[in-house]
Amino acid sequence: MKAFLPLSLLLAAWPTLAQDIGALTAETRKAVLPVVPKVVSAMQEAVAEKGVAGAIPVCKEQAPALIKAKRQETGWDIRRVSLKTRNAERGTPDLWEARQLAEFNIRAANGEKPDTLEKSEIVSLDGKPVFRYMKALPVGDVCLQCHGPAEGLDAGLKAKLTESYPHDQATGYGKGQIRGALTVKRPL
Repeated sequence: MKAFLPLSLLLAAWPTLAQDIGALTAETRKAVLPVVPKVVSAMQEAVAEKGVAGAIPVCKEQAPALIKAKRQETGWDIRRVSLKTRNAERGTPDLWEARQLAEFNIRAANGEKPDTLEKSEIVSLDGKPVFRYMKALPVGDVCLQCHGPAEGLDAGLKAKLTESYPHDQATGYGKGQIRGALTVKRPL
């Protein structure tokens, strides 16, 4: 009888756990997702003022700075990740993130809108409960200028990208494809 106790406790706690995930997801969205339009807006402004190559520092420096500020404000681990990294030091996904990105690609291929794709889950890391959240980041018009098909990129822009990102893999995308995701780890 004792062997069934943990399962029965889990089943009894399921409605509360589901409610907690919903509340955690809503709170995380509210705190973190406003960073995304700030980055897009900064990119659009930089491209308009300085051209595409002149806007590279926005993605390389300003976007990470906005995310870092949000990390400091919340105390959560917040990053941008991709299966095709531009900056491997910052953007390489862990196993959980890689699985979610692959799942996002499958869901998008099956007709789900990429801008609606997200995943929330409570997992155990080092024996401690952690809330994980990911939100897909689809390729928009401004993104295509640096992340579109490599053969379509201007030679000067390619050179600047290679200078800024020597191990760049982040080209070949089409509009609406999933470029990566914003990912959050919150200790509980």
